[in-house]
Amino acid sequence: MYDEDDLATIREARAEWEAETRDPVRERHGERKDRFATVSNLEVDDLYTPGDVADIDYEDDLGFPGEYPYTRGVYPTMYRGRTWTMRQFAGFGTAEETNERFHYLTEQGQTGLSTAFDMPSLMGKDSDDPLSDGEVGKEGVAVDTLRDMEILFDGIDVGEVSTSFTINPSAPVVYAMYVAIADQQDVPREEIRGTLQNDMLKEFIAQKEWVVPPNPSLKLVTDTVEFCAEETPKFHPISVSGYHIREAGSTAVQELAFTLADGFAYVEDAVERGMDVDEVAPLLSFFFNSHNSIFEEVAKFRAARRIYARVMKDWYEAEAEASTKLKFHTQTAGQSLTAQQPLNNIVRVTIQALAGVLGGTQSLHTNSYDEAFALPGEEAVRVALRTQQIIAEESGAADVVDPLGGSFFVESLTDEVEAEAMAYIEELREMGEGSIRDGILAGIDEGYFHREIQGSSYEYQERVEEGEEVVVGVNKYAMDEDTKPDLLHVDEATQDRQLARLESVKDERDDEAVTESLERVREAVENGENVMPALVEAVKTYATMGEIMDVFEAEWGTYREEVGVV
Repeated sequence: MYDEDDLATIREARAEWEAETRDPVRERHGERKDRFATVSNLEVDDLYTPGDVADIDYEDDLGFPGEYPYTRGVYPTMYRGRTWTMRQFAGFGTAEETNERFHYLTEQGQTGLSTAFDMPSLMGKDSDDPLSDGEVGKEGVAVDTLRDMEILFDGIDVGEVSTSFTINPSAPVVYAMYVAIADQQDVPREEIRGTLQNDMLKEFIAQKEWVVPPNPSLKLVTDTVEFCAEETPKFHPISVSGYHIREAGSTAVQELAFTLADGFAYVEDAVERGMDVDEVAPLLSFFFNSHNSIFEEVAKFRAARRIYARVMKDWYEAEAEASTKLKFHTQTAGQSLTAQQPLNNIVRVTIQALAGVLGGTQSLHTNSYDEAFALPGEEAVRVALRTQQIIAEESGAADVVDPLGGSFFVESLTDEVEAEAMAYIEELREMGEGSIRDGILAGIDEGYFHREIQGSSYEYQERVEEGEEVVVGVNKYAMDEDTKPDLLHVDEATQDRQLARLESVKDERDDEAVTESLERVREAVENGENVMPALVEAVKTYATMGEIMDVFEAEWGTYREEVGVV
């Protein structure tokens, strides 16, 4: 630490440097821009010194890796022990095609599976629903019944692999299917590992995919948390997701604040259900975006760990160490990818992935350079995975714990991001009269999040159009003609094959058993019970995704957002 005399000397020396060294050069040559800022429009100075971090207390604010408040990392050795989980998104067409991609990725060195679902599955619709026509298998893999899940994990031991499921309104059904697969494979439920996104609050905040209203949606999330704590303790029942908040146009600060607030809301709801905070918190995982401003992203990740640790300890009185350790997955920024000069996206993804590593992520997904056009092709996926492997094996970034810790700039920016994020979190807490959960639900009803994110998105686009924010190949260094990569095309016969399988399952199953199992789901909803045991039994009878979700909709109704344009 620097004492006041040291800081006074540094301030004097800086003033002298500015007057005698910097300013004459600035006057002669000028600077590239009138103003320098991050992607989120946080203004940055030209130089940072100890004076910018004079208020930091090393022990209280930074500490050591693996120790509270975990600013420098949740593990003492971080990547020197083992690298982050390399988890590439995979899912398209039918279960057979995605199963083939799963096997390909594991052969290429991927260490975890990440499953993308098609839009009908995401919205709890069967492939033979009229609303599904034309969308089956296009955005991800189609899953209608347990039969699809059996094929999806054919030849894959669910006791050995960690699997992530990016799905929300119908997440409890997919989770029930995965538990059923473990039962089929004779894998003890307590041994299965993975993550269910299952973050319905962020759906109402940003991604806008829902089936039933916010309150029953939250009830279903807490049902999965309660069931998971009892049956599958190594599985994360929620991945609290800021990724889609950022993709909707938020700033880094808004992404951080709203994501952590959602996590705290889930803790509050589970505790109100009767669970202990130290039983709930270790089950949560988080999911962040990583954009182009590398230092802003590193600061965001470091601030996230510190805020989470302090809030869990001070507000919720968590005692277990695991309850104060924020662990998160990172995905590079999809909305930063451009259709113009698509190979430039490889560079963007590399910068974003490096930010995730320098920021201490536990798991990483790198987008493919062709994703501005379509689902990623095989070559593009391989390049994305190799990007992670080169960072891990060749860059040296994985060799030092928190390598940017102590940087005057990064520490100052970490403090700034933390302060602004906490201001949002405190505001939500006030809106809920002491409850962040109630504040978020009120904010959803009042259009608060919509207005905040829409305003940030509009301001960013305005800067792009004015040229203040440069997007290489789009508003600067553009070309008259761009090369289009070879794209993945989902066979138009995919829908026919999926419909045939669904029809076959319906013909072969025991209809009476299906009807009885759906009635048990309905009774669980009506009686306010945890629905998960009934869901597991229902999927084992090959009740469809749509049939189960129809029960929820019939009992709880639907939801229509009422917001205006800013």
